[in-house]
Amino acid sequence: MTGRSAADLDADAISFQHTVESDQAFENALAKARDGDRLTVDDAVELLTTGTERDGIDHERKEAVLELADRRRAEEVGDDVTFVANLNNNVTTACNVGCLFCNFKDTAHQFEADHDADHAGFTKTPADSRRIVDDALDLGISEVCSVSGLHPAFALDDEHHEILAGFDEPARAVNYKPPAVYETDPGTYTEQINAMSVDGVHVHSITPEEAYHARRGTDWEYETVYRRLRDAGLDSAPGTAAEILVEEVRDVICPGKISSDEWIEAMAGAMAAGLDTTATIMYGHVENERHRAMHLKRVRDLQDRTGGIREFVPLSFVHQNTPLYEHGVVDGGASDAEDELMIAVSRLFFDNIDNIQSSWVKYGDAKGLKLLNCGANDFMGTILSEEITKRAGGSYGEFRSVGDYVELIAAIGRRPVERSTDYRTKRPISVDDDGDYGPTLGPRADGTPMVEPAEETLVADD
Repeated sequence: MTGRSAADLDADAISFQHTVESDQAFENALAKARDGDRLTVDDAVELLTTGTERDGIDHERKEAVLELADRRRAEEVGDDVTFVANLNNNVTTACNVGCLFCNFKDTAHQFEADHDADHAGFTKTPADSRRIVDDALDLGISEVCSVSGLHPAFALDDEHHEILAGFDEPARAVNYKPPAVYETDPGTYTEQINAMSVDGVHVHSITPEEAYHARRGTDWEYETVYRRLRDAGLDSAPGTAAEILVEEVRDVICPGKISSDEWIEAMAGAMAAGLDTTATIMYGHVENERHRAMHLKRVRDLQDRTGGIREFVPLSFVHQNTPLYEHGVVDGGASDAEDELMIAVSRLFFDNIDNIQSSWVKYGDAKGLKLLNCGANDFMGTILSEEITKRAGGSYGEFRSVGDYVELIAAIGRRPVERSTDYRTKRPISVDDDGDYGPTLGPRADGTPMVEPAEETLVADD
């Protein structure tokens, strides 16, 4: 963490006060969006702030942005609301990065075999992961999503283990300790991916931060790392760990994490290896509207070069249990209006990414559905087990069945559509009276309704 504590950080150092040069600037940005012209960072700032000198967001201007974004969504992707039948299987909470927006991780030394204090974390072996995925396949999932902490014993493969072990003081030099030090061996990244790749289920895993961990201490290109993972069964890569792609923000919220440039390099490497990706933004903490707009521009530029980003996922910061909140760096998250504008401006800004997600885990059902009328067209997935947001203080649940999706989406007059991870396969669902809905796209899916899995299905054995 570069030697700083959360109490030392000053979010005001990166504050931003939008200066309105004229009342026409907002109208000009809105007109550009209406005409389908490519928006600039300045245009995005006008739309995100609603271009006024008054504190807060102007309601009438906000509604104009939301209405335009909803119209653009209908023109570009129609009225269908998509979702995926998926499982979250995060391998480990062991992590030493120290991101201040996160309460998912547990300090890695707690997992060592000679550490006798209790902790709430977990590490799964490849055999654990295979069993969890195998059980979930019987529920009809078509995707397993895995995002994990950076366990010091995690290496790409056996060759990587040998390289890391060859360093003098590897724990200090490359954040590496051999698996024998720990109570539970997480295996290698390739072993975990192979274990989760059961019956051809789509494996969506290895963020840019994890890819950095999987090549530490080497001169391997990201493309090389992702190709090895693809050979092991990886199908696509999540573009999380993006947070805000502006260094002055990252210096406050995640000073030990990879840089914006490194994130972009990793994403480009994944796509060069033939993998589809997603991209995210995590907003509502210390950043401001210009930072958000700059982030959108970096993602759009990356998509211009690669074309492999299948969806953009705005993630509203959940603050309650995080160090940023506990140390008084932030006093809350984004407002409802900010969430609405973030979705809407994402839709208007991205002329090269079709799908914008509304996350019911972050927003809850009511607001999540509202955001589907602000430019979003995807409503996330069944999840089955969600740990990251829950640990940060989220309270909107961990499971959503296909029947739940049909009921919620039909309530706003839209058509529910089960999709594959890459959006290339879609199954519209006709709403009828019997309410007997189940997934059909997974390797073992036969339309049987999903039921909330038993807890023991989703966790490793003690």
